[in-house]
Amino acid sequence: MIPFVCLSIGIMLGLTVKNERFFIYSDKASTLALILLMLVIGLGIGLDKSIMDNFINIGVNCVIIAISAIAFSVFFTFIIEKTILPLNKLVFALSENIQLNGLNKENKKKSNLVWIMPTSIIAGLISGILLRAVILSSYTDSFFTAALIVLYICVGISQGANKEVLSYFKLVGFKVVLIPMAILLGSLIGGIVSGLILNLPLYISATSAAGMSFYSLTGAYMTQQYGVEIGTYGFIVNVMREFFTILMMPLLIKVSPGAPIAGGAAGNMDTMLAPITKFVGINLSLVTLLTGVILTFSVPLILPVVSLFFQ
Repeated sequence: MIPFVCLSIGIMLGLTVKNERFFIYSDKASTLALILLMLVIGLGIGLDKSIMDNFINIGVNCVIIAISAIAFSVFFTFIIEKTILPLNKLVFALSENIQLNGLNKENKKKSNLVWIMPTSIIAGLISGILLRAVILSSYTDSFFTAALIVLYICVGISQGANKEVLSYFKLVGFKVVLIPMAILLGSLIGGIVSGLILNLPLYISATSAAGMSFYSLTGAYMTQQYGVEIGTYGFIVNVMREFFTILMMPLLIKVSPGAPIAGGAAGNMDTMLAPITKFVGINLSLVTLLTGVILTFSVPLILPVVSLFFQ
């Protein structure tokens, strides 16, 4: 519920506040919170010894599955963009009619985020490994939640400040559901292809790829079904999907506006929403969130079907 509550608060503020300086401060706050979020994500991975130990043993397989799922998701989303849902043209059309109240400087910020985001997450990862004996992983939870709350509110402020952005859905309509469908298809094919390359049972590679960044549920489900070792695939593959999406964001945005959204998948509903919005722009933030919501609610239904089908 945190994303929806905080976004609602932000939208209300964006609709009611008229002070230009307020939006400038909101933009700065979102950038600082984003840096904190990246540091905490990296720190959490580095602090968890079990993840790091398992990553050494099966990490290469997990990386290949994660990258394959991202690549095929981007590929099919790109096809949708070029044939049915041209996001580039829609964003361009909207930009001629939408005034971004104080936040049109977002594109100028991207140049800094190109190196700030990867540097932050890598710094957090290294710090977690070095300070594992000093810092408990539970300490990061409050910082993580606080950063998310600030980011959600700031994204909501951006949306509320640009009232005309809602007209985007009049242009897109229900065709927007094709994006999560393309991401799902790409994730499944990526899981199958990587499983064949790695000579892994497809119920491992395909099911873990079908998690689409929902690492907690995927890891828990696969652990329950197949044991701890295979459950680790479900967790690490989807953690790595978010990790590599963040690292490759500068490259993905050059492919198409939908490519970062495809990489984030179910994570677009929470942790990936703010980073991706920073790159794709506020006009696509609602599409990013909607994609994440659809995929997040789909994963619990998809995982049992995929695992049973390939078992």
